[in-house]
Amino acid sequence: MTKKKNILFIMFDQLRWDYLSCAGHPHLKTPHIDRLTERGVRFSRAYIQSPICGSSRMSTYTGRYVHSHGASWNGIPLKVGEMTMGDHLRKAGMDCWLVGKTHMRADAEGMARLGLEPDSLIGARVAECGFDVFERDDGMLPEGPDGYYDPDGAKAYNEYLRDKGYESDNPWHDFANSGLDDEGNVLSGWFLKNSTEAANIAEPDSETPYLTGRGIEFMQNATDPWCCHLSYIKPHWPYVVPEPYASMYGPEHVLPVVRDGAEKQDTHPVLRAFMDTKIGQTFSREDVRDAVIPAYMGLIKQADDQMGRLFAWLEETDRMKDTMIVLTSDHGDYLGDHWMGEKTFFHDTSVKVPLIIYDPSPEADATRGMTCDALVESIDLAPTFVDFNGEPVPGHILEGESLLPILHGARSDTMRDFVISEYDYSASPVAAALNADVRDAVMFMVATKDWKLIHCEGGHRPLLFNLKDDPNELTDLGASEDHAAVIEDLYQMLFSWARRPSQRTTRSQAQLLEMRTKSRGRGVILGVYDENDTPLEFTVKYRGRKARDHRSS
Repeated sequence: MTKKKNILFIMFDQLRWDYLSCAGHPHLKTPHIDRLTERGVRFSRAYIQSPICGSSRMSTYTGRYVHSHGASWNGIPLKVGEMTMGDHLRKAGMDCWLVGKTHMRADAEGMARLGLEPDSLIGARVAECGFDVFERDDGMLPEGPDGYYDPDGAKAYNEYLRDKGYESDNPWHDFANSGLDDEGNVLSGWFLKNSTEAANIAEPDSETPYLTGRGIEFMQNATDPWCCHLSYIKPHWPYVVPEPYASMYGPEHVLPVVRDGAEKQDTHPVLRAFMDTKIGQTFSREDVRDAVIPAYMGLIKQADDQMGRLFAWLEETDRMKDTMIVLTSDHGDYLGDHWMGEKTFFHDTSVKVPLIIYDPSPEADATRGMTCDALVESIDLAPTFVDFNGEPVPGHILEGESLLPILHGARSDTMRDFVISEYDYSASPVAAALNADVRDAVMFMVATKDWKLIHCEGGHRPLLFNLKDDPNELTDLGASEDHAAVIEDLYQMLFSWARRPSQRTTRSQAQLLEMRTKSRGRGVILGVYDENDTPLEFTVKYRGRKARDHRSS
């Protein structure tokens, strides 16, 4: 039998698609990630299904749109019963393990209702997006007057730091994500002015090298075949990086901001509300960008160096020849573009992500080094992994499509005409600022290669961008009567997507086709007036039968 191959599924958090040298960044050199593109395929139009950590990841892990799986914001659990890539891969004979972040919450009420104990094998997998956990590290241990944001954040990492001599009740904050002044005062990474400070930690002990080491440790001890989801915390904020990376870049390396004063004139009310948030106002300042972006670039440079370490280890241990490597991100980062910070809206800055896939199979030799401009969605990864295992893709559950035909040169494009992204901001302060009902605080993006439409519930007009003539998305054409036909076409795409039978996951297409005629062979005869009006084979049990007369008894 052919030996099963492995999958190394690498995800960074908040890594912009255009902050890699293979994507054209003029100052940030990422040779190790670039080398992966030379051995695989770089997808230049890869889109996430929601511009926020939790719901984006849940779509990637389930292979399903947010509208389907329902985990529509950070902290909203993935409901019990949703299958994930771990479930599909185990069915195909491949273990699926987590090293790093998922940002998911368990559906504790659903588990209790079904009697699933969290410490049971099934319960643990349900509580962890279908993964078996080598180490979960969501990398967030902020503390406020009401306690910790995530009491389990950085738990093992903090123990690791304490064992290394970093004495603190929260070394994740005090050392890995803060600087230090000459008097020994912690300069918290939560304050953006401190992004210019070097993190008060030895570089090998910082988060990205730590997780790389843990990923290597998992693979050293793993039994084939496996999928390892190596899920990094950075370059997500706090924007603080240790030396030597803290000094590598300065304001002179900060690219010109992508925004225009016209964007603030007659601005769509929902977009304006996102611009007017505290983080939008802050990142609209040049001094903030000059402080933050060099640190962000340093975090990415460190990540690339760790990819060099990781790929060298795979080479040395002869694992490159049987391991598919996928490198992507859960969303981007505005960094001041369009007068915004963070993610949470639908410009390409936020919803387009890097995606590089290296397939070790000989069938992929013809496409090595290729850049593909097909419309790709993050939900395509789960079916790609199933297909890579030689198993049929359950298309009634997985809503993406396998990218293996493109990797193997059988196709040059996906079968879709548009991509979808969704954002439910009903739990966000933006909804309060707009005085929006929970039902109305929802947005949808539909984009082709040439156009992008954003629909906002609540009676608002759409936003429209011409991606071909205005790739920076500076001019909103949503109120233009001259573009009414384009808007109508894009709305028809959105409506066709909304009408898909996404919740019919318990029967496949083949089973449904079989069910069309199956009842006839089991005695259900409907609409037949005479026994000779239907084939004998379906009525044989009803012909030539004798019975005693009980009508007069």
